[in-house]
Amino acid sequence: MAKSSGRRRREAGFYLSFNAATLDESRCSTRRSTSMATSMSRLDTPAQRVSLAYTVDTVWRNRAEFPVGRAQVQAFLERKWARELDYRLIKELWAHDGHRIAVRFAYEWRDDAGNWFRSYGNENWEFNDHGLMHRRFASINDKPINASDRKFHWPQGRRPDDHPGLSDLGL
Repeated sequence: MAKSSGRRRREAGFYLSFNAATLDESRCSTRRSTSMATSMSRLDTPAQRVSLAYTVDTVWRNRAEFPVGRAQVQAFLERKWARELDYRLIKELWAHDGHRIAVRFAYEWRDDAGNWFRSYGNENWEFNDHGLMHRRFASINDKPINASDRKFHWPQGRRPDDHPGLSDLGL
């Protein structure tokens, strides 16, 4: 484990670094083996690639959906990403112990009618001995907002280093 940058967690051939104070999935540093990169390049969708970070028998709870297994998680992610457009996410590490991590988060998104939302929530993650996520429980609340009330204004992609985190924004 790298002490200067926080803890390291291995997921599906990726090494994810997170600072003990904040966690932002779009900032995680990655190293992957050539074989993993080759395997992933054969996958058709981002949901297929992301599903490799989970165990084959992964168990989720996300709002009122309860996907079980990679195939159901992949289908869930495809529906979610088709619905939540212009998605911007900030996460902060809340607690960790052994194979478990708890985070709090907020993300902003719009639907296809142009209505904006800020979603607030907490996630609990449990990893197996190989670093794959076995369980993910999310509790999420969606708040409709005006476009003028948005706080996450960076271009699509990685959050800029100088953008405030949740605590800095009072969220």
